[in-house]
Amino acid sequence: MNATATENHVNQPEIWLIRHGETEWSRSGQHTGRTDIPLTDHGRAQARSLRPVLAAQPFDLVLCSPMSRARDTCAEAGLGAQAEEEPRLSEWDYGIYEGRKTADIRAEDPDWSVWTSPIPHGESVEEIQARAESLIQRLLATSGRIALFSHAHFLRVLGGCWMADSAVLGANLLLDTASVSVLGFDRETRALKQWNVRYPQS
Repeated sequence: MNATATENHVNQPEIWLIRHGETEWSRSGQHTGRTDIPLTDHGRAQARSLRPVLAAQPFDLVLCSPMSRARDTCAEAGLGAQAEEEPRLSEWDYGIYEGRKTADIRAEDPDWSVWTSPIPHGESVEEIQARAESLIQRLLATSGRIALFSHAHFLRVLGGCWMADSAVLGANLLLDTASVSVLGFDRETRALKQWNVRYPQS
């Protein structure tokens, strides 16, 4: 490998995706987009369980969704002092489906899916993909290790866009509360290094 190729690989970012801890709505399965639902006590404990894992990694940049459930997860996990708010990390805007469960929506519309159906007064899959791709451009311009504290659907979209420029690929990427996933590179190809890893509470 020549010096230029070596330098390019060294400068490729490694991106850690941390979903926020449990909330009442994540536990019940309600779509939680722009409603600022706080962490439960269990959610805070989940976030604290990430401290030793994240403390073992030097992060060059820490970005966080504006929502309190993400910000509090970041703080409980020990990276709050380093965090910068990044609005593009906000969760999908579910519009008229905010606060509703998929099963209840499908009682009215049996074929409904956030990935394929219109979202009145919210974000289309094309719009959230554009938001994710805009954020990826910022990440690609940053070298080193980056931590992102965000939400299930947005991080699934981000993973799909990172691997295949496809938001709907996120439908195949399950993501639990307080899980850690890692995006990176296989040589010059953007790749998934780790997905949906949960750590035991200390």
